[in-house]
Amino acid sequence: QVQLVESGGGVAQPGGSLRLSCAGSGFSLDLYAVAWFRQAPGQEREGVACISSNHGSAYYPRSRSMEGRITISRDYAENMVHLRLENLKPEDTAVYSCAAVEWGLCPLSEDHYEYWGQGTQVTVSA
Repeated sequence: QVQLVESGGGVAQPGGSLRLSCAGSGFSLDLYAVAWFRQAPGQEREGVACISSNHGSAYYPRSRSMEGRITISRDYAENMVHLRLENLKPEDTAVYSCAAVEWGLCPLSEDHYEYWGQGTQVTVSA
């Protein structure tokens, strides 16, 4: 069964950090562009990072609120994609989900993604 499973969410204090993980099950993520999205209560889902499959290039959508605080990376051995969140702020509280598409490059639209995980909750609170 092909699926994506996120982990690593939880409660963090402002200024803290978390590493979220997206594991591919039933398929190899090597040939897939993988992205992370987040959705806060009452807000639209927004893309926060994507890593391509062809060169492992990282892309960060223009989001001033997260600029310089996020890093996406691949772990080929574990068939995972990680998202490192630094200097967390209360406004980072959201459900973070990963998505994958069998493309070399990262799609501009989330409509192109084939597989989605269930999401992991990140809560930033003192």
